[in-house]
Parts: sequence; C-alpha cells; structure tokens
Amino acid sequence: MSKVSCPAVLISAPASGQGKTLATAALVRAWKNRGLKVRAFKCGPDFLDPMILQKASGQPVYNLDLGMCGEEDGRRRLHAAAQEADVIIVEGVMGLYDGNPSSADIAARYELPVLLAIDAGGMAQTFGALASGLLAYKPELKPVGVLANKVGSAGHAALLRDSLPPHLSWFGALPRDADFALPERHLGLFRADEIDDLEARIEAAARALSDSGELPLPPAVSFELPAGEAQAPLLAGKTIAVARDVAFCFIYPANLDWLREMGANITFFSPLHDQNLPYADAYWLPGGYPELHLEALAGNTAMREALRRACQQQKPILAECGGMMALAESIDEQPAFGLLPGKCRMHDRLQGLGVIQMELPAGKLGAHVFHYGSFETGLTPIATMPSRFGKPEHIYRHGSLQASFLHFYFASNPQAAASLFLPDSHKT
Repeated sequence: MSKVSCPAVLISAPASGQGKTLATAALVRAWKNRGLKVRAFKCGPDFLDPMILQKASGQPVYNLDLGMCGEEDGRRRLHAAAQEADVIIVEGVMGLYDGNPSSADIAARYELPVLLAIDAGGMAQTFGALASGLLAYKPELKPVGVLANKVGSAGHAALLRDSLPPHLSWFGALPRDADFALPERHLGLFRADEIDDLEARIEAAARALSDSGELPLPPAVSFELPAGEAQAPLLAGKTIAVARDVAFCFIYPANLDWLREMGANITFFSPLHDQNLPYADAYWLPGGYPELHLEALAGNTAMREALRRACQQQKPILAECGGMMALAESIDEQPAFGLLPGKCRMHDRLQGLGVIQMELPAGKLGAHVFHYGSFETGLTPIATMPSRFGKPEHIYRHGSLQASFLHFYFASNPQAAASLFLPDSHKT
C-alpha cells in the first residue's frame, strides 16, 4: 500500500512554556476516550515528552526530526502509523517557527495541518489575532484550530473562542490550575513514571477539553511510503544487551525497532540493580540520569566487575551521554564504574545542545546532544564535531568501549550504526 489517508495534526505554540505537552496529551486522551486509536509523534530529538504522550495514548511514540532522523524516515513512520490509527497527532518543539528546521517546516514538509496551543492568561480578543497571525505567517501551512491553556473561567474561554476567525476551529480550554502543569528538572520534564499522579492529570485535562466544546477531528492527510531497498540484516544472529532502568532511560523506540530489523536479539539489564550482565555480543548503555543515582552505581561492585570482564573479552560497548558518565572514574568527585579514564562534572549551564551528523569510519550518523555534564580525560578523541554552542563533541575509544555525549539515531545510517556493535569496528 503506497498511499494511505488518516486525520492528522501538528500541535505547536507561540513559544516554549505554553503547556504544549500536557495539552497534546490531553487531546490524545480525549480522542482515545471516544474509542479512537491515536498515534502520537514528537518533533525534534526529545526523550521526555514522548514518555508523557505514550502514557496518554498507550502506543509507542516516535520522533520526527529532519536533521537527526531524516525526511524519509519520518515518511515511513507516518505511513505505518496511518495504516492502523484513527488519528495522528504530532507535538511540535519550542515555538512554531523556532529552530531550523522548525515545527512549521516539519508541518509543511509532511503537509500536516497545524493546531496552536496558546497560554491565554491575561488575554482576551487578542487570542484570535495572535492565532490567525501566527498561522498565516507561512502561507503553505494548513491552519486547523486553536486550544487555549491557563484559562481563568468559562466566561474567559467563551471570549477566547468567540475571538477566533471562522476558518479556525476551537479545540477546547485547559484551566489555570497547578493540576494542569507538569514538573520539570534540568533536562526538561520529569520522566512519566516519576509523576505519581500523571494518569489523573492527563485524564482531568482530557475531561476539561471535552467539557469546553465538541472536539473536532483534523482533516485527513495522505501519507505515501517512500521508495527504498530493503536493508540487509547487518546484525543477524547478534545479541545486544541494552541498559534500561531509572538511570538509563533515554532510548528512542525507533532504535530498538532498528536493532530488531537488523536481525539482532535484544535483552535488557539494569546497571543499578543487577549483579550480572546477560550474555550478549555487544552492550549499549544509553543516556539518562546516573548523576541522580550515584550511591547505587558506586555500590554495585558486581556490575562494575561484570562490565570490566566484558571489556577484557573485547565485547563492543556503546556508552551514550549518561552511559558514558556512568562508566567514567567519577561524577562530581563521586566514584562511578571506572572503566573509562576520565572524570565527569555536572554544571548549572548547558554544555552541549543540538543535532549533529557525526562522521564515523562507516559514514555519517545522526545524533542529538543535550547535556549539562562535561568530561575531562587524557584520551584522544577518535572523532570530533562542532556543536551549537561552538564546543566540540567528541567520541572516545578505550579498548572495545566507545563513548560520547551523543545520542545516536541508528536508522539514519544503518551501516554506520551497525559498526558500533561489531567487533571489527574497534580495530585500529
């Protein structure tokens, strides 16, 4: 099936901090409560917002990013979702026109109608003018409607709704209330499983939208499957063990899909709690929050020795961001696993941010960096690339261990990604 149609919408905002994620989750749940199967996506390389949207929809949430993932990857994933979903919703990133590519660029590229979530606190009839102007700024956009956040009363919501021009539909209102916000920390929102009342917040927000007006469905969009040759199973017969627990949780669902598509068998382990490593041909420690679990890391000497034995056996180990920090000698002078020569420190300001195409021996591989940590080491990098702040991002190799602050997106270059898990890639 080369083409398939499905109602779809991209939800954006005038700026960050408008309550876009909870608004998106509320709309997802409101449609789901009507018996519809909803598939959600997230613009950009974010890990945390998709966890919230997965809680709301009950379905895996994939990323759309023209720089990290590539346009064709997005087309394949939207096409696959449209075959099974009753409606597709894509949460934007930052403000509608912020970034390069912006949410508006993604909406235009995939012909997604645009819905705005606007913080309406202190606003009345200007609400309609703001929405109309934002959506008209880029003529190729398809405006569909507006959702109001931080509304003071039913009367306030009525003023906002009546200010909309006829071509913009009303998608409801969320009240100005602490219960309609999500807690944050230095890397963004808390993980979904850390917010004890997340289910109640999403459900209450969904009810608020439904009670403030009949929620329309967006128009149907036609999604076409791009042409392409089937990829050889580059990891056929290999077992990849993936670290996954509260400290190692930044895993793109698409990366797990890709490993399986490449023929790999996946097993999981917890560096915090497990005493042994599962048997595997290669190990992957993704990012997360090791800095919040230093006592457990330092105390798990059995896991430290198991990882050390894997290195001695020349098993490929990929350590990304928090994974690299955990394998370093220390984090903020507190002992870590100590397999990688060097020390990590946490800072109050961002140390790296942006999408990077990292040049590896097997080709360029899309990746995302977003970290408050730094790494001081005497190791010579095997690859270096400038980041958004002008600070270079490095990849280090120590024996069979490859480590960096990068979060790789494997499907962006299967050959390069597979090299990270194959022993030949570690030969110099």
